[in-house]
Parts: sequence; structure tokens; C-alpha cells
Amino acid sequence: MAIVSYPKTVIKEGIIIKKSEPISESYFYILLCLSKGPTHGYGIMQMTKQLTGGEVTIGSGTMYGATDNMLTKGWIEETFSEETGVEKKRLYRLTAKGFDVLDKEIRRLKRMIANTEEL
Repeated sequence: MAIVSYPKTVIKEGIIIKKSEPISESYFYILLCLSKGPTHGYGIMQMTKQLTGGEVTIGSGTMYGATDNMLTKGWIEETFSEETGVEKKRLYRLTAKGFDVLDKEIRRLKRMIANTEEL
């Protein structure tokens, strides 16, 4: 199950804090792959497998459930291939909101790694 409530407002000791919750590994790799440019679902699944050396695979059910959710949230949008002689393929691309979610997640992960290095 994906964690997608992003960001969350937390009130701690009377102070309002915007807290970014983590996104799932599948969501992260879908957004990361789309940061390189528009691509279709199968391309995202293959790119994820390549990026992770096969350690992370995104199945078609996960892929299309996640993309439907991300479309609803406005993180990605649909576009179509402009290749001549090829049937129009449905592609996905990041929106500004999607880039922002990916950027916040990358910064969160880097901060966590930096914290471990301080120990």
C-alpha cells in the first residue's frame, strides 16, 4: 500500500510544522523515471529495473494503480507519442507539482543519510 498524504501539517507544542511524509518506493521510482522525460508505463517499469540493478520491480498492477492515483493528485499528466508511423502511445510526464514532490522526497532521503553519517 502506498503512502501518499504529502505534506502533513503537524502541531507540536503550539508550533505548526509542515512535515513531508515518505512516498512509497514504487512512487519514488515512477517520479524519478519521469523526471528524465515523458515515457509510457512499460518504459517506467523497465527503467526502474535498470536503475536498481533488478532489486526493485514495479508490476503492471502497481504501476497503473500508482499512475491513476498520481494523475488524480496532479503529480503527473497524460500525453501522447508524436512518433510518425506509430500508434499513439499514452505517455506520462511530471507536472510542476510532481517535480516538487520528488524534490522534497530526495531532500528528505539525503537528510536521513546525512543524519546517519553524523553518528
